[in-house]
Amino acid sequence: QVQLVESGGGLVQAGGSLRLSCAASGRTFSSLAMGWFRQAPGKDREFVAGINRNGLITRYSDSVKGRFTISRDNAKNTVYLRTNSLKPEDTAVYYCAADGDPSTAVPIQGWDYWGQGTQVTVSS
Repeated sequence: QVQLVESGGGLVQAGGSLRLSCAASGRTFSSLAMGWFRQAPGKDREFVAGINRNGLITRYSDSVKGRFTISRDNAKNTVYLRTNSLKPEDTAVYYCAADGDPSTAVPIQGWDYWGQGTQVTVSS
């Protein structure tokens, strides 16, 4: 079993930045692809960004490409999401996810493990 704990959310003005962190435990971190998802009120949860096991492959949704950066530190068992140029429409609960399937570098769906989420609120 993998435990994921997010941190770093908060209230920020439009144009501001936040760095979200997700600490993983329970399994060798470098065996997991890692991702970030978000869910806004009244909307489905959506994929935001993902990173493969060694950090060399990343994937982003079109809505955040160029503004958000996903990275990982395998020595610290932590994945990060740097969010720049935040917009009110980025307001959501952000979830960390992990996937243990070695056949896929960065899955879009079918993630195995989820964190509890951290709230990001962007004021206009």
